[in-house]
Amino acid sequence: MRILIYLSHPAQYLFLRETINRLSSEGIKLKILIKTKDVLENLLRHDKQPFTNILGKQRDNSRLSIFISLLKRIYMVHYQTLKFKPSIMLGTDASIAIVGKMLHIHRITIIEDDYEAIKLLGMITYPFTETILCPKVCKVGKWEHKKVGYDGYMKLGYLHPNIFKLKKECIKYYNLPSKYAIIRLSGLEAYHDKGINGINYNFLNQIILILQNQECHIFISSETKINANYEKYLLKINPNDMQQVLANSTVLISDSQSMSVEASLLGIPSIRISSFVGRISVLEELEHRYRLTYGIDPKYPEKVIKKLKEILSNKNIKPIFLKRRHQMIKDKIDVSSFLVWFLKTYPKSPQTISKNPKYPSKFK
Repeated sequence: MRILIYLSHPAQYLFLRETINRLSSEGIKLKILIKTKDVLENLLRHDKQPFTNILGKQRDNSRLSIFISLLKRIYMVHYQTLKFKPSIMLGTDASIAIVGKMLHIHRITIIEDDYEAIKLLGMITYPFTETILCPKVCKVGKWEHKKVGYDGYMKLGYLHPNIFKLKKECIKYYNLPSKYAIIRLSGLEAYHDKGINGINYNFLNQIILILQNQECHIFISSETKINANYEKYLLKINPNDMQQVLANSTVLISDSQSMSVEASLLGIPSIRISSFVGRISVLEELEHRYRLTYGIDPKYPEKVIKKLKEILSNKNIKPIFLKRRHQMIKDKIDVSSFLVWFLKTYPKSPQTISKNPKYPSKFK
């Protein structure tokens, strides 16, 4: 078996890292392709994971650039596929589905967003892919017949307790205080972020003031360069330690959907301030079924302030959230173990699940 994997975001590598390691240890040949995106290349280099970067420069956000970038990816993925000759192609990007269809190779699209939130990606990917592999709660529009849902979340691929372990030495290394908040500012520069609002600087000032009044240390993590006034708050750590630092924090305030999910899976209270609130099934389940996160539209800053004060003043907040996390973990599967089985037995695995929908429960 030979599997070609295309990664276009650091979160995708984290999701697949354990699966990649297990498949490699079993002698399965893997080819990893990436594009330049945030700390993705640094993460792979840190893990000494072989890869090929097919797009060395990040594109801008014009529609023309997005289209040209897709054509380049299709060309490069096609070239690498002909060289590697995989039996399965795996990734989120449309290039995997399109090239796999062209060359009659099994192709699996992995996603965690609903079709309505990533409509353009879905429109150019789902018609060509063979299987859409995603959490059961995700909605994939008219392509339900291609969907294989599992009881879990992508980020459980690296944050499930069977894999993620707290490292006390990490906290000591960074000399972190006992009470600190992480403010995560996303770039909101992806094509699907158009028209989406998050945390602006005026509101950021209000959040900082509340945290200071509660004697809560402040760290800011930002996808893009921020105003010089906030540089003293910047979280300066090895990107590989981000989840360790998050797991020891008091609260996350963020306009990043991705990091809000991570906080939820670690049992850390999070307030996500985004126009995406109410539109992403994974976060809706984490909020309303497990009560592990709070989503508030930026139009209601007073609700954010009230919720933040409520979290900071509750001395029992950590045990409450850890109990809720325990229930969520109990309900979900070990996603990495499931993925290894799914890929090793593909294309029979979707048929196995369709005949026995409860089959993935064996990975709990």
